Amino acid sequence: MSEVIIRALEMADLDDLAEIYMMPKCQRETLQLPYQSRDEIKRRFETPNLDRRMLVAVLKDSGKVVGNIGLHPTKRERRAHVGQIGMMVHDNYQGQGIGSKLLAAAIELGERWLNYRRIELEVYTDNEPAIRLYQKFGFVIEGTMRQFAFRDGVYVDAYMMARLREE
Repeated sequence: MSEVIIRALEMADLDDLAEIYMMPKCQRETLQLPYQSRDEIKRRFETPNLDRRMLVAVLKDSGKVVGNIGLHPTKRERRAHVGQIGMMVHDNYQGQGIGSKLLAAAIELGERWLNYRRIELEVYTDNEPAIRLYQKFGFVIEGTMRQFAFRDGVYVDAYMMARLREE
């Protein structure tokens, strides 16, 4: 695999981003629905949300976007110190360190530039590779959200995980 660069999302990335959102594993392990059109996915990102920071993992040799992570603040003033993340890596590029690079960049941005003391996420309890990745970066399971989402005909649980900035 070629070198991976992490940078901010650009409008030229939307076709590749839509491809990631349409991948079966990405849909299964996130809250995305199948059968979304590329146009529907792209429209979501055409009007930027100034509070949300979107980073992408790009293959240096081809310029193809193979992963993304979103980092955004909570909506409540008294939780201004909290950032939330969501991440996806293209099905064909999982298990190659891309998630680690995206997560490291988002943590650095959140803790060193946006002054987040806490970064939190949700992850399905059966997504063991993602749970191990998050734990590697200091996230801990804080609780189980029972019947968190409806997936493939059944309700599934999710963990609430968070990491606190070390002082």
